[in-house]
Amino acid sequence: LMERKTRVKTKWRKVMQAKLRKSCSCTPKKLKNFLMDFLPVLRWLPKYQCKEYIWGDMMSGLVIGIILVPQAIAYSLLAGLKPIYSLYTSFFANIIYFLMGTSRHVSVGIFSLISLMVGQVVDRELLLAGFDLNDDTSPTMGDGSLQNDSHSNTTAFNLTIAGMNAECGKECYAISIATALTFVAGVYQVLMGIFRLGFVSMYLSESVLDGFATGASLTILTAQVKYLIGIKIPRSQGPGMLVITWINVFRNISQANLCDVITSAICIVVLVTAKELGDRYKHKLKFPLPTELIVIVVATLVSHYGKLNEVYASSVSGAIPTGFIAPKVPRFNLMLRVAVDALPLAIVSFVFTVSLSAMCAKKYAYTIRANQEMFAVGFCNIIPSFFHSFATSAALAKTLVKTSTGCQTQVSGVISAMVVLLVLLFLAPLFYSLQKCVLACIIIVSLRGALRKFQDVPARYHANKMDTLVWVITMFASALISTEIGLLVGIVFSMLCIIVRTQRPRTTLLGQIQDTSFYEDDLEYENLTSVPKVKIFRFEAPLYYANRNYFLKSLYKLTDLDPNLEAARRKKYKKKEKQSLKKEDHTIANGLGSGETTQQLVPKQIDFQVLVVDCSSISFLDTTGVNTLKEILKDYKDLNISVLLACCNPSVIDSLKRGGYFGEDLASMQEMLFYSIHNAVQFAKDQK
Repeated sequence: LMERKTRVKTKWRKVMQAKLRKSCSCTPKKLKNFLMDFLPVLRWLPKYQCKEYIWGDMMSGLVIGIILVPQAIAYSLLAGLKPIYSLYTSFFANIIYFLMGTSRHVSVGIFSLISLMVGQVVDRELLLAGFDLNDDTSPTMGDGSLQNDSHSNTTAFNLTIAGMNAECGKECYAISIATALTFVAGVYQVLMGIFRLGFVSMYLSESVLDGFATGASLTILTAQVKYLIGIKIPRSQGPGMLVITWINVFRNISQANLCDVITSAICIVVLVTAKELGDRYKHKLKFPLPTELIVIVVATLVSHYGKLNEVYASSVSGAIPTGFIAPKVPRFNLMLRVAVDALPLAIVSFVFTVSLSAMCAKKYAYTIRANQEMFAVGFCNIIPSFFHSFATSAALAKTLVKTSTGCQTQVSGVISAMVVLLVLLFLAPLFYSLQKCVLACIIIVSLRGALRKFQDVPARYHANKMDTLVWVITMFASALISTEIGLLVGIVFSMLCIIVRTQRPRTTLLGQIQDTSFYEDDLEYENLTSVPKVKIFRFEAPLYYANRNYFLKSLYKLTDLDPNLEAARRKKYKKKEKQSLKKEDHTIANGLGSGETTQQLVPKQIDFQVLVVDCSSISFLDTTGVNTLKEILKDYKDLNISVLLACCNPSVIDSLKRGGYFGEDLASMQEMLFYSIHNAVQFAKDQK
């Protein structure tokens, strides 16, 4: 006989007072620990093993820096901003994560999906402000001032609703929207860290994230097509953007720029070939080939000396200024406009960063602190937003490159930041003649991993049909509606799938494995023997208000007995029997037997006397669940059928006790509750 341990009642008031007293106390030691927890670099940097780590960190830092520069310039197209802002973002994100991050290997910076989400908000707000989204105008040869733009967008515009200066042009307004969005997203992440809301990421399943990434990749691919072939079409916004963009592409395909088409074809062939060769021979290469940088350098030289912009009207990046712009506080009025958009941005940024950090920590046997990662990503957004930067996240591709090139610590991030700084201070103007179609090619080729998810659909479907459906729904919603709505649809649909699974779970009757004390599914296994006069019913889900009716329906169907109908039938039989007795003399006189009239009213013959409910898969009961079990206990008792419960976990037993299932004194509990199915069956046989 197993007895439950006596629980010691927790005095929550005293516990909370002790925690508050501990949290609010301030000692030198505690202050030091807080500072070192908030800035993990103070813990590991003094222990840095220079001779062992420096070479790997320098190599990986240089490689990532070389990759960052072309990607930063390319992803500015996705964000709808000038390339200089992408370089700022890459620089500050690496420095701040070096100070605050707990992962040694993850690469934080610009990320295609995050850039796309920023770009969609920027485009929407530009349209609402009355700006023209067509960014294919000829670049000016001015001083690269960030306050000037093409003539169509520098006219004085009344932006008092948004709290902006009337002289602020399209580019100025776009970066103001991006910084406000980034600041709010960072604040959300810090607040989530303070209130320890990291559990929110658990609701983003792998299927939802993969579907979201694939759908967003289709949107990114669609947005870059016009640059690939050099046509000028309006940038679409809102639901159906993907379809509308492709319709506009085919309508204007006759206007394609032959120079851009040829350049795009050459760049894609070179980039894809280099990527495939790099993947095939990566075990022989000490570091990946800087293909993007080589393509950008060669393409820039060809465009400059071939005068592709002047002769063939090929769209180029334009002037990229050097140095840093004076810091500027993000505008509060704009924050109110983008507060809702910042929430999915904050969640996606955090989830990708923590998942990649956890992956690296598991691979290289160290631990990360998810809450500190939330703070790190949050401040990677808050602080750079004052320096004309936009939202950041960890990026899978760069993280894999970082680990493969010998990275040991986040010192490599500082090296990468120095490479970006070199470009910012001296080399940025050299990219003036770089064609936009080359940047579009780099973006599209970088989507190979996400687009290859389509190849995994058959294997995914074979593994789990429900997860495949979640992936498909999320992917289509992200591509056809919007990335934010697609993510929300994926989360809601995946949660609905879980609810449906618990509403209509698997139910079955069990049979005994011969010569053993074990019982299994009668439909799944052969050579099982049924126990005479005993039915064993298994319900593979929690029993709560949403699946109560399904529980009863399945039980009645499998046992071939509805106690309510049977009780009604018996009452009717007794009533008819009394009536037949009164008329017995009359029926005998007419030569009719009483048995012939009552034959149709005989109660159903029941083939079992004991019902055993296997509760091993019932994880919890709510009030409705307890009342349901009490109901079947009473209904079957009226038919002289005993109901026994087996394999209940402690929480289920507690719920039954509180619900009065065993009566007030719990005296009959040992005759109603058993720790195994076999014990219940043996008890039923002994009570025969």
